[in-house]
Amino acid sequence: MKTADQPTAHVVVALSGQDQEDAHTVFSALRTAFGSDRPADDVPQAVTGGRPTVWTATFDASDVRDEPAAARLSAPVSATLQGAYTDVDSLRRALTAAFSVRIVGTASGDQEEEVQLRLESR
Repeated sequence: MKTADQPTAHVVVALSGQDQEDAHTVFSALRTAFGSDRPADDVPQAVTGGRPTVWTATFDASDVRDEPAAARLSAPVSATLQGAYTDVDSLRRALTAAFSVRIVGTASGDQEEEVQLRLESR
């Protein structure tokens, strides 16, 4: 729950993979756990032509909700989380409740970090 003294803690999540339904599954799991800039009925759109697609959404790690349930993906999904250290860690922990999560890379700054994850069904 947010208070006037607690600023929002935004984490930008970028997903890439072959299937927009998998992106929707990941975003839905995160929306279960945190507030988002995207409504629940906002389904990622596919791009034709075989070009790589990246879907993005912003989540508020200070707007804590429920733990997501395990979810199935048709193929592995690459996820990049960018924000303050504790906020990125909160989203990563929520993802581990729903998926098998492997950290594949990190980049750290003074106050923010970027973490690259590989998400798969358990």
